[in-house]
Amino acid sequence: MSAHPEPSRHVVVIGAGLGGISAAVSLAQEGYRVTLIEKNAWLGGKLSELKAEGYTFDLGPSILTLPHILERLFEGSGRKMADYIPIRTVRPHWRCFFEDGVVVDLTPEQEEMDEQLRAIGENPDNFRRFLEYSAELYDLTAEGYFEQGLDTAAEFREFYGLWKFSRFDLFRSMHQGVCRFLETRYMRDVMDFFIKYVGSSALRAPAFMNSMPTIQFRHDLWYVDGGLYNIARGLRRLLDEIGVEVRLETDIAAILKDAGRVNGVVTRHGEEIPADVVVSNMEVIPTYRHLLDESPEFLRRLRRFEPSCSGLVLDLGLDRQYPQLAHHNFFMSKNQAVHFKTVFQKRKLPSDPTIYLVAASRTDPTVAPEGCDCLKILPHIPYIDEERSLTREDYLAYKETILDKLERMGLEDLRSHVRYEHVLTPLDIHERYRSNKGSIYGVVVDRFKNLGFKAPKQSERYENLFFVGGSVNPGGGMPMVTLCGQNVARKVVEWERGSG
Repeated sequence: MSAHPEPSRHVVVIGAGLGGISAAVSLAQEGYRVTLIEKNAWLGGKLSELKAEGYTFDLGPSILTLPHILERLFEGSGRKMADYIPIRTVRPHWRCFFEDGVVVDLTPEQEEMDEQLRAIGENPDNFRRFLEYSAELYDLTAEGYFEQGLDTAAEFREFYGLWKFSRFDLFRSMHQGVCRFLETRYMRDVMDFFIKYVGSSALRAPAFMNSMPTIQFRHDLWYVDGGLYNIARGLRRLLDEIGVEVRLETDIAAILKDAGRVNGVVTRHGEEIPADVVVSNMEVIPTYRHLLDESPEFLRRLRRFEPSCSGLVLDLGLDRQYPQLAHHNFFMSKNQAVHFKTVFQKRKLPSDPTIYLVAASRTDPTVAPEGCDCLKILPHIPYIDEERSLTREDYLAYKETILDKLERMGLEDLRSHVRYEHVLTPLDIHERYRSNKGSIYGVVVDRFKNLGFKAPKQSERYENLFFVGGSVNPGGGMPMVTLCGQNVARKVVEWERGSG
């Protein structure tokens, strides 16, 4: 354990998403006095829930992976996560539906998976070799990029050296890496869509993103009893127990700055809160643009940190169940390459998207009335483009494209069974979370724009300003932003040692 700073050292964390919470907990464990400030009325950021008419929906994340990273927050305070957040595994991991009637389940049980593979004409040995390739990439990525919190190409070269650096398969796209091993379009499409976790395109992402299947096949896929928002409830208990001050419904208007340092924050109501260190869980570009009022010239230097995709989040409470659904389902595009190109290169609404659909009542019957289903439906769509801006009405019209596809692919008469409906458009996502252009996952992973790197965790402009969340390394997703918060705390401690 590092030597603790003086108790008077005060850190303000802007934004109580999972990354901000993780940073607050980790900094409090290092002895800092921490104030966690959130504009919304709930803790958790995109990790949020909606309860209505007997249905419970996870509005944001709905898959828990790598729970050991979350566990560290509790272990650091001498506690057990199981006493705060009860979790269980999910089977199958995913169920994938194709237009020709083929259905593929992903499961870590080898014999069952082999049976699935043989049924679609994929040699199980191909898949085993792919998972070996994935595991090597995961172990390589985890030892440095994840656990050491590496931020730049220079840090990569220093940590890995030339020999290890070459093992990242940097000259291929994620899709090309998949195609090296898998022969059927079914498994190629399924493995390509692991990129959903970071809201990017398998055609543009670097091949080392093929590390992601190992996250599920080695470490499993998990559900939190009662819904994933119980992660935020468990973390709120921990925050209170370790003395972090939490201020909800407090909107930050600006970060105070002077001569290359930040001095605190000012709220919308004009209250100034001094700080020795500021950690922003707001995305990097909106922080610089809206809270620090940086120049257009400076902001142009950040263009490579383009937003990930957005999404249309459609929550439906049904008066029936569809027995063919698993907990996590994907209704695959007929041509996923066209889907990726439409969303990420043309930045248009795809006519035939791959749709993610959650039916959590398969695992947890408490989230819907008896005999009913609550469905969360999420197609990936482009982030907000000011030059070709879409209205809320445009997005609601697109909802019909989604429902048409689901009804065509087996959810017969879906519309007639809807008893409750709630929709979040990219405009709502932008407003609720102050995300960059309605991005869901922070910064896009694109080997031509940023090689998969996001912004660094320590500001290059203000030495005592730090960032956490999906717009900084290692990127989006619950385990990664949680890990980011832990790494940010370590960076703050190292910076204070070095500057002291």
